[in-house]
Amino acid sequence: MREYFRLHQFDFELPLDIVVVPKRNLEAKQLTLALTIEEFTPIFERLRTKMVAS
Repeated sequence: MREYFRLHQFDFELPLDIVVVPKRNLEAKQLTLALTIEEFTPIFERLRTKMVAS
């Protein structure tokens, strides 16, 4: 996850603090950069859209 935020740090212009809580059944070995991008990118796009709309 740290790599995802490092690579996308300038994409976050949202005035938010972000707290990530992993799923209980997630094993650290399963978490790859590709999976993180797949899961987080749509979430942050929705947040950005909501922040712009308000």
